[in-house]
Amino acid sequence: MVSAVEQIGVAVQGAGTVATEHLKAYLRNPHCRVVAIGSRTKDGATAKARQVGLDPGQISIYDDLDELLARADLDALSICTPPSRHARETIASAQAGKHLLIEKPAATNPEDLRAMAAAVAEAGVRTVVSFVLRWNPLVQAARALVAEGMLGDLIYVQTDYWHNPEQSGYPGAKGRLWRATIDAILSGGSHAVDLARYLMDSDIVEVVALETTALEGLPQPANQIALVRFANGKAGKVSACTEPWIPYQFNIDLLGSDGGLRDNRFYSRKLPGALDWATFPTVLPNSGLVGHHPFQQEIDHFVDCIREGVESHVSLRDAVNTHEACFAITRSGRAGGQPVTLPLPRPASSGPLPPRHRGGEAAR
Repeated sequence: MVSAVEQIGVAVQGAGTVATEHLKAYLRNPHCRVVAIGSRTKDGATAKARQVGLDPGQISIYDDLDELLARADLDALSICTPPSRHARETIASAQAGKHLLIEKPAATNPEDLRAMAAAVAEAGVRTVVSFVLRWNPLVQAARALVAEGMLGDLIYVQTDYWHNPEQSGYPGAKGRLWRATIDAILSGGSHAVDLARYLMDSDIVEVVALETTALEGLPQPANQIALVRFANGKAGKVSACTEPWIPYQFNIDLLGSDGGLRDNRFYSRKLPGALDWATFPTVLPNSGLVGHHPFQQEIDHFVDCIREGVESHVSLRDAVNTHEACFAITRSGRAGGQPVTLPLPRPASSGPLPPRHRGGEAAR
């Protein structure tokens, strides 16, 4: 735990679009100071510093993570590199005693996820996995309605991540489906899986999934749909579709014994005079642009966890279930809809992913 008057020394590893938002948020937080930026090249890190208004001569620039982690004045690190690098960087940072904010997905396979979780647990550092939509105003309103009992007992949750990056004008998105290294549900779709857990307030224990595509030969599944069963016995559906040519859409539906919510519309028997859905103005999560997301609230939460010595509600330990559910959805989809239970078996008994089913074969 850091004293109330001591500033936290922070750095960002990575110089992409999301690193910009992390840096801006750290710079606005009075309890921390940016001491360094790391990237694959010093030129990239220097350019990122200038982009957010930092003088590269006043902070340190690194192209070697081990050198960055050796700094005695570094307390916390945001990992904003490509997902394939997260495991090595998380483990090294935890072993160096640094608190961690890890961009999603935190890991790309179950083995790396387990190794990361073990390293963090052994080091005793604070972690946040960047499921930033937990701070979206609509999500916070939905959680408040549930907490106040306006929907009664939740029966069903549905969350959908529908985002064609090229259609939405996402930077560098042209041809992205053909360059994908991870599937839709683990990429942006992990937001949908995480929010289903967060809104139901229960872990996922079983999935049944299918995958489909209109384009032949894509390297990863572009459209994945799954039924999920929660530890509390309730059910839900999550989907991630990155192929349809439509504007970005993130659907949130909750059904309860006393009412329901569909995005920013809700209905409740506890409002006896209501004749139809009531609409409340709020900020919906219907943008794939990184700058639209509530990174300031997420960074402030991370800093508070460090200063107060408490575990986050979206720590790496919590996020293990979200990631395992994503891996299970892919496993089930490739097996043509076979149920997969969680937690996933250890590597010795799990075996490799089966070949992908295509078209109607998956339904037979």
